[in-house]
Amino acid sequence: MKKGSILNSITPFYDQNIQNIKNEFGNFSDLIIREFKIGNSNIRSFLVMIDGLVDKMVINEHILKPLMRDISIYKKDQSSCEEMYIFIKENILYSHCITEERDWAKTVHCILCGDVALFIDGVDRCLLISVRGWESRGIEEPNTEVVVRGPREGFTENLRTNTALIRRKIRDPKLKIESIKIGKISKTDIAICYIESIAKKELVDEVKRRLEKIDMEYILESGYIESFIEDGKYSIFPTVGNSEKPDVVVGKLMEGRVAILVDGTPFALTIPYLFVEAFQTSEDYYSRPYYYSIVRLLRYFSFFVATTLPALYIAVTTFHQELLPTSLLISIASAQAGIPFPSFAETLTMLVIYEILKEAGVRLPRPVGQAISIVGALVIGEASVSAGLIGAPMVVTVAFTAISAFMIPAISDAVTIIRFACVVMSAICGLYGIMLIWILMIIHLCSLKSFGINYLAPIAPMVVNDLRDVFVRLPWRILKKRPIIFNKNF
Repeated sequence: MKKGSILNSITPFYDQNIQNIKNEFGNFSDLIIREFKIGNSNIRSFLVMIDGLVDKMVINEHILKPLMRDISIYKKDQSSCEEMYIFIKENILYSHCITEERDWAKTVHCILCGDVALFIDGVDRCLLISVRGWESRGIEEPNTEVVVRGPREGFTENLRTNTALIRRKIRDPKLKIESIKIGKISKTDIAICYIESIAKKELVDEVKRRLEKIDMEYILESGYIESFIEDGKYSIFPTVGNSEKPDVVVGKLMEGRVAILVDGTPFALTIPYLFVEAFQTSEDYYSRPYYYSIVRLLRYFSFFVATTLPALYIAVTTFHQELLPTSLLISIASAQAGIPFPSFAETLTMLVIYEILKEAGVRLPRPVGQAISIVGALVIGEASVSAGLIGAPMVVTVAFTAISAFMIPAISDAVTIIRFACVVMSAICGLYGIMLIWILMIIHLCSLKSFGINYLAPIAPMVVNDLRDVFVRLPWRILKKRPIIFNKNF
């Protein structure tokens, strides 16, 4: 398509409109121009559509058939082009959404979005008929947020399907879904969702302001938008949440947050996003609170293990052997006997191998990826210990670290970076190096904000009322009031 159309409006001349369409779209192999005459009259018309974006059966049965045959039954007298146009618009076309358009650029954009444009000779405007019908993936259970109990439906790549999934759960007119387009070339549809009586107006306005400032030629995934609107752009911790599950997004909307849906991706963004959310799952709220309160505490423990355990192994075995019981120290020393590498080299090698295996397992097709992850870990671990290259305690340490990281997938990127930083500092300064990394991390977390909300809230600053859903999950009779941190300025 040519850049920057010089046309401003549709002309009333049939041949000129066809030529303008051909000039505008150029060599479009999937462009369809269907010319015909309306009923028994001599009034010429044509439809413009993009093959693959429209439902051909709907066009044949509910547009072409009524215009070419059925209209003769209802309109037997000879009418002018303008009268015929009005009659078709009001009485003939079978469509739930028909809009009248004079602007040429808007007409071209709607055609590219999957609408059909009806041009009639002698009329200086067209009818845009919604018959979008491209192939799309059905609603399935998301692989990234698997649950034992709870809804199994997940978002798809179709924006309207995703907004409908949210509407099904919040049947209230106060749920607002506002649409904008971002991307100079892609013109990607974006939906901003919030509940008018719950979400703060300042938050909604700030989200809109940041979205309007995005200057990109194309938006292919919600991650593009996340990088533009997040706070702490150079932080390793996410300040914008994402989810594939409608129930998770609806739960956050009910707390006063804002959701952003992007056409073409099943991942919805939620704002603001806090650090404690990384340790919460949707299933925590669907089952009895006692067991899942213990599980939540295990997630916090897993965060410590996933970031610090390899570094602790290096620090204790290299600098602080006196902290270990004598029997344990003897066991580790006997396992390390004959190992040609220091603990730091062992740990770094095993962590790098683990990251390679994890990435390979993710990128390869699922059956092959699972085989690579399992067989690769077993073969490499067993062979390394048998060959005397790596000690058995090191293999156990890395394995426990990897399993712990799987309990907090929302911040797995940050956990990996902190783990390597702790390993390097522990090799230099021992436990003091680990303490330094943790102090710097806590200072950084305290300095972060997510759309005006402290990232560590309700821990720092402490909001006692909202601690009921941080370290443990209290019963619903106590949680029925929504958090106050989204309604106050900290």
